[in-house]
Amino acid sequence: MTTAGTGHAEADRGDKGGIRTALAGLTTRGRSFLAAGVAAAVCSYVLGQSDLLRVGLLLAVLPLVCAMVLYRTRYRVAGSRRLSPARVPAGSEARVHLRMDNVSRLPTGLLMLQDRVPYVLGPRPRFVLDRVEAGGRREVSYRVRSDLRGRYPLGPLQLRLTDPFGMCELTRSFSTFDTLTVIPRVEPLAPVRLSGEAKGYGEGRQRSLALAGEDDVIPRGYRYGDDLRRVHWRSTARYGELMVRREEQPQRARCTVLLDTRGIAYQGAGPDSAFEWAVSGAASVLVHMLERGFSVRLLTDTGNAVPGEGGDGFAGANQESADAAGLMMDTLAVIDHSDGAGLSRAYDVLRGGNEGLLVAFLGDLDEEQAAVLGRMRQRSPGAVAFVLDSDSWVREPSDAPGPLDGSGERLRMLREAGWTALGVPRGASVDELWRQADRERRGMAAAGGGEGP
Repeated sequence: MTTAGTGHAEADRGDKGGIRTALAGLTTRGRSFLAAGVAAAVCSYVLGQSDLLRVGLLLAVLPLVCAMVLYRTRYRVAGSRRLSPARVPAGSEARVHLRMDNVSRLPTGLLMLQDRVPYVLGPRPRFVLDRVEAGGRREVSYRVRSDLRGRYPLGPLQLRLTDPFGMCELTRSFSTFDTLTVIPRVEPLAPVRLSGEAKGYGEGRQRSLALAGEDDVIPRGYRYGDDLRRVHWRSTARYGELMVRREEQPQRARCTVLLDTRGIAYQGAGPDSAFEWAVSGAASVLVHMLERGFSVRLLTDTGNAVPGEGGDGFAGANQESADAAGLMMDTLAVIDHSDGAGLSRAYDVLRGGNEGLLVAFLGDLDEEQAAVLGRMRQRSPGAVAFVLDSDSWVREPSDAPGPLDGSGERLRMLREAGWTALGVPRGASVDELWRQADRERRGMAAAGGGEGP
């Protein structure tokens, strides 16, 4: 929930440009009165009717007086905006609260409030505010909704002032605006057991903590600046020199989520496209693994990693899970197709090993990219791949299936390399495929005589 900085709107005064602005603000009614007044004055001169001249002057002067009075009126109005929430999943609604405060000593007239919003969020909201007393306030709200993820600016607010006769309208704009972030849909996933969990986390980690506590009790030599409260006196007496306890923490399990963003790997566009499913699936896995206590990293085919390349590049160990999830969700909100043709850059990032569980969301693959993924598998203790066949996503449900392509062959290559690889049909549930991946992994472990979870 965010609040826009307070802005002020007030009438300009004392220059010719302001007078031209006031005259340009004449409404259709005001221009009609002015034209009728001029026509009556001309007719009075032609016909020699002085009474008609008086009527013409009255008709012509009325809109001019209204414009000048409205122009000279100095309204000082402060406006603010509050989003609830400021980050919303695609397809969900957010509410925007607007607040207007009259900070002048004079009451306002009729005010028309309008907020600028992108077309994708819905129609532009407009409100009519009655007279606001000096020091008073008015609050209104409206809802926005988008099926497309992204970052959308809201504002600036526009305030339209009008006179009681409707002869003139002037528009004043505030300077502040907010940004609504529409993140991908996140689907809750089942808490299945996956390969790589035993690497420092899960039940094994809990048992180690129960035996040794959070700190490793293996002592080391004292160094200048060490806290004397960490002196290990038993080891000091044994070795004859000052020894302190180490402060290392047990290693947390890691998970890398690889998102294939290559433009050539996907077909179609829109909220129901294969690429949007892949983005939503990656978001679901990221949030799920963070909730389970994993150190998580988002990696794309371009080699870019989120939260960053500093340190080990993983989030969750030194950051709050909510902050890490927010950072990656903001990245996924604006992620788009890349111009890359392969996955070699992502493989270069994974060369260091010790990446933990690898979960990949992939588009169409050729034989070369399937081979690169096979080499990736060697750097991870466990790997799960969700492969989307773009042809099946753009094909209408009533259409007959097309000729068999190489998607089945690519899945076979990934499985032979050790991946738990699943094809993603159109409209599939992320949670169902997540459960299916766990069942297939268990089956592969049983067939290979490997150790079960």
